[in-house]
Amino acid sequence: MSNRAITIVNLALSAVIYIGLMWLIYAFELEELWRDGLPWLPHFNAACNATSASAVALGIWFIRQGKKQAHAAAMIAATLASAAFLVGYLTHHTLHGDTPFIGTGAVRSVYFAILISHIILAGVALPLILNTLTFAALRRFEAHRRIARWTYPVWLYVSVTGVVIWFFLRVWFPSPVL
Repeated sequence: MSNRAITIVNLALSAVIYIGLMWLIYAFELEELWRDGLPWLPHFNAACNATSASAVALGIWFIRQGKKQAHAAAMIAATLASAAFLVGYLTHHTLHGDTPFIGTGAVRSVYFAILISHIILAGVALPLILNTLTFAALRRFEAHRRIARWTYPVWLYVSVTGVVIWFFLRVWFPSPVL
């Protein structure tokens, strides 16, 4: 399969995932019984994002040191942490919906600038990550390196800003709503 075909398949897979996410977030109704459950999920999600950011940064450091196996292990850890975040995020959002931001003034503008850039780049990150991982798994390291130069800063930004958003919502301006 050509690199272009792999990219098309990964873009199609990303589109299917995004459609499923939108359905889960905005159309799926959960039984009332579960609405008060799992209040620890936002903290779990922040921990997953922090783990992912740390693993991506460590993976970049390892590859720059020529430690390919350590790089691979770090990137697998980043992938698993990001996948765990996604499951936790979807579960929390399905249970509780959007968490309102109650901050006012300039901090509100800062929060929404971070949130909007986070959401947009999270949408870009998935196909980039899928392509980068696919090329590595297929041992197409030249293609892997080319796309990884774009993937890692986006992935790192999305993971770090995920923690920043959690901090805004749960520490600085905690909402009475889960």
